[in-house]
This record gives sequence, structure tokens and C-alpha cells, in this order.
Amino acid sequence: MDTTRRSFTLGLAALAAGSSLPRTAGAAEPIRVGFLTVKSGALAAGGLQMEQGLRYFLQQNHNTIAGRPVQLFVADTAGQPALTKAKAQELVEKDKVQVIIGPLAAFEALAINDYIRQAQVPIISPSAAAEDLTQRKDNPWFVRAVGTSAQPMHPLGDYAAKVLKYKRIAIIADDFAFGYEISAGFQRAFEDGGGEIVQKLWSPLNVADYGSYIGQLDTKVDAVFAAFAGGNGIKFIKQYSDYGLKGKIPLLGSMTTVDEGVLPAMGDDALGIISGGWYTAELDNPYNKAFVAGIEHDYHRRPGYYTVGAYGAALMLKHALEAVHGNIENRDAFMQALRHVVVPDDPRGPIRLDDLGNPIMNVYIRKVERKHGQLVNSVLKVYPNVSQFWTYNEKAFLAEPVYSRDYPPARFLGR
Repeated sequence: MDTTRRSFTLGLAALAAGSSLPRTAGAAEPIRVGFLTVKSGALAAGGLQMEQGLRYFLQQNHNTIAGRPVQLFVADTAGQPALTKAKAQELVEKDKVQVIIGPLAAFEALAINDYIRQAQVPIISPSAAAEDLTQRKDNPWFVRAVGTSAQPMHPLGDYAAKVLKYKRIAIIADDFAFGYEISAGFQRAFEDGGGEIVQKLWSPLNVADYGSYIGQLDTKVDAVFAAFAGGNGIKFIKQYSDYGLKGKIPLLGSMTTVDEGVLPAMGDDALGIISGGWYTAELDNPYNKAFVAGIEHDYHRRPGYYTVGAYGAALMLKHALEAVHGNIENRDAFMQALRHVVVPDDPRGPIRLDDLGNPIMNVYIRKVERKHGQLVNSVLKVYPNVSQFWTYNEKAFLAEPVYSRDYPPARFLGR
């Protein structure tokens, strides 16, 4: 048996056991859901949190959606693009899944984008944030449950310039597409607000020591913006403090730099960091309070980026299926419902999609504080109904190059 793939039939015990017994007369056919996640390798921690968010949703909904049981097929991509494509093909062609949730990483989603378009299988992304997936390379069979890389960074850049009144900022970020896009969105909005990005440093994903990069930081800046994924934020923030910069130069961060998934490992070094994101476990609404309490009860941890992304993807699936009365077999009608889905009960706040399948949602400016003995991201400001295009004209935005290491150009480096 392939240990990286497991088929779970949820809601019907006979199906869960793989039984060949005939169904009860009138019993609804299960909806076949594929789940592309990472259960091994460097990204496995995020994959685990994604699976927790999805399984919690299914448990809370008694393993049914729109009155039909759910048969869940889980595939481990190991965070490898070629394997992701093979697993997607297996889910579609062997397991006959009718919708896919996943994958985790942007480079995985890009690797299967053409196949999904060809196979015409609806896919809901719970975490992959690559800008062009819902911009210049729009796929009619793809929708996103989370924002683009830069979507929460535009408001943070605006906040840094207009509220914090920072004038000069240095950037340090992971040296891959996610880091580039995050930094580009922050840079654009910050400079549009009157600020200047005077330094950019790019550190490899697998860097063991940030000392040489911290030593290069311009100490005359008003703040440092740090954009990291996974455990890199833990290492950087600790070393930033060890080198004596905490308390001297304020730190700003991307959502993932101080995500709830890594905050418990940071300690007091993270206190005071201001970040931007479309979620924090501190959100004061009834849906989030119930969600946080449930995840804490079931998994003994607070939900973060990956947990709420997968939960939100399942909510989108639920509302779209209810709109077509559970008839996922009418693929075109279901995809239309998914493209126009409105989710009023997401823990992040109300969510709707734009014409390219990307959420329009609240973005929160957050500050790391300690409450009740644990680190949390407290809300400082809410930017409501933020789109992937921020305040820019959509047509003009799409005519420009995608955000990258060199775009928008850094006009103020070295000043």
C-alpha cells in the first residue's frame, strides 16, 4: 500500500472500511474530495496544520457537506513539484475525485496549474499565495481561499508610512518567490506612502546562521521588515535579539514571520513585532472564537496561517455545494457557484471572491503581545475588504510585471 496516500471515507462506516456491501437504498453517493498536502520533508509542519484544519471542519459538519457524505483522498506531495503533479493526476484519474483542496506551496500549485486546466477539475488553494495564480495566469478551475503573497503587505506598507511615520526601512527576506512577492508588495505601498526602502537582503531558505546578514543591516533605518516562512522567522528573530538590535531598531514582519504556528517557539524576542495578515487567533468574532476553542481542544495548539487556510477552503466548498444543492456532478454549475461563493461565517471575517477567484477580505495589522501566559498577535487596525490589487487600478496592475526580486525597482537603495 502506498503510505503517502490514504483514502478516508468519512461518514459511512462501511465505506470507511472499504466494504463492498451494497449501499442502503436512497443513500447519497459520497462526494470525492482530493487533498494535496505535505506530510514529509521541510514543509511537513504546515501540511500537518492544514490537515488539522480540514479534519476539524469535517468533524464539526459530521463528515457531510450539503447532505452528502465525504470521501477524502489524502496525497503526500513531499513539497516536490514533480511529485505534486503525479499525485494530482492520480487523484483525478485513479481516484476520480471531483474537487481538490491543496496544495501547500506556490511552486506546487504552479506545477499543476496547466494539468488542472486541462483536466477541468475544480481546485481550492488553502495556502499557495503566488500572485499570478489569480492574476496574469488566471485558471477558470482555480480559486484561492487565502490571499496573494502581497495582499496583506500592501496595508502593512501603508500603515508603516502613514501611521508609524517611518521614512527609511531595510528589508530582509527569504530568497525565493514568496519572499520576493511579499517584499515587493510592502515596498510598493510603503514608497507610495512617502517612505523609502534603502536596503534589501536575501537569505537562502536553508541558511543556518543569520549573523552575516544581520551584520550588514543599515543601523540608521527606522525599522527592518522581515519576510520569512516556516521556522526561519524563529531563527532570525532570536539572532536579531542576540545581536543587540531588539529595542534599537523596530521589526516589522510578514504574516508568516510571526504566524501562530511558530510564535510559541519564539519567546520574548518576538514581543512588539508588528505584522500584517488576513488572520490572527485573537479576532473577536463568534466564528473565530468557536474555531480557536475547537482547534485548541482537539490539537492543543492555536490555529494559524495553514490551519485557517484549509478550514476556509472547506467552508468555500460547503457554501458552493449548498448553492447547487450538493450536485457536484454538474461540474460547470458547481464551478460557477465556487467562483461566486460568499462566505459569511469564516473565522477571518466575511469573504467573497473577485472575478479572478481571489478573496476580498479584511487585513489586520497585528502586534505580538503576551496575554494569559502566551504570545498572541493582537489587532491594532483593520483594513476592510482588501483586494489583491489594493487601491490600484486592476487593468493597469495586470499590465505591469508580476512582483519579483527586482520589481518594482528599488529606487532608494543605498540612501
